[in-house]
Amino acid sequence: MTEPVVVIGLGRFGGALALELVSRGTEVLGIDHRPKVVQAMSGRLPHVVRADSTDIEALRQLGVAEFRRAVVAIGTDIQASILTTSLLAELGIPDIWAKAVSDQHRHILTRVGAHKVVAPEHDMGERVAHLLSGRILDYVEVDADFAVVKTTPPREVVGVPLRDSRLRSRWGVTVVAVKPQAPPMGRRPEFTHATPDTVLAYGDLILIVGSIDNVERFAASE
Repeated sequence: MTEPVVVIGLGRFGGALALELVSRGTEVLGIDHRPKVVQAMSGRLPHVVRADSTDIEALRQLGVAEFRRAVVAIGTDIQASILTTSLLAELGIPDIWAKAVSDQHRHILTRVGAHKVVAPEHDMGERVAHLLSGRILDYVEVDADFAVVKTTPPREVVGVPLRDSRLRSRWGVTVVAVKPQAPPMGRRPEFTHATPDTVLAYGDLILIVGSIDNVERFAASE
């Protein structure tokens, strides 16, 4: 079991997050000030209450200060988002996540105490843009200039062991896992760790890591 999480703001992002956490066995306290939202979530979340998250006494009475992790998922009311985040910091929550709707909002949330700021709409827009280019089938940015990409191999690296493919010297990427299109008889296709002896075939799925420019260049190659 993971540590309990308090999710404040149960709109599309916060509600989906809370439900996913619960489905994974995490205890969640959901908080929202809107009666209709709380009523809609009451049959889906084990613990959901209506409260004003900009009132520190209300947060104390709900036991929010006892949580080690909190998510401020308020998006439309920027003032409430910022004030709630600052109150959580005042309560000493050691791991505060907050949703931002703009770069300025992100900057302020960081200044008032958020340890991690996410921008779901912006991040999803970037991810979809990457998926629309080349042979990229899935894309995860793990740092400002580093990504993990699911793609298929270009013809130049098909049929030769990875040690002879010059992936790093030519493209600056590394294949870390392979899911063969045609697995051995009786076995389901699944990802396995790549080795220097791995030989790629057309239609295989591969996971590559590298700088964003390099993985995109690799995925765009024929």
